[in-house]
Amino acid sequence: MKPEIIVTACDLDRLEMLLAMPPNRGRSDLDGLRDELARATVVDTAPDHLITLSRRARFREETSGREYELTLAWPHEASAAEGKVSIFSPAGSALLGLSIGQQIDWQTPEGHAIRLTVLAVAPAG
Repeated sequence: MKPEIIVTACDLDRLEMLLAMPPNRGRSDLDGLRDELARATVVDTAPDHLITLSRRARFREETSGREYELTLAWPHEASAAEGKVSIFSPAGSALLGLSIGQQIDWQTPEGHAIRLTVLAVAPAG
């Protein structure tokens, strides 16, 4: 079961515009993001504990106990070297709208199943 997610109206509007652009419209690799947006609860203002675009979050991989930080980024801002994951990536779309304490399961590109727990979320900026 997927955790409940919350998305701000501003992020939803910008993402829907990006998804509707001709280069992105027919991309089946973005169907996961479309599905997440369709099931999200939409709010005007994001609470501080919510992962939104441009917010940095700390996670723990439950199997290994390893902790790391990522920033959810717009596609043009993504940078693996800076820990900025694109909202258009499977990992990015899975993290959108999660809150502190929530967990998400997904497959890595190598085919491994991992579970992440959201430990902290920093304000945008």
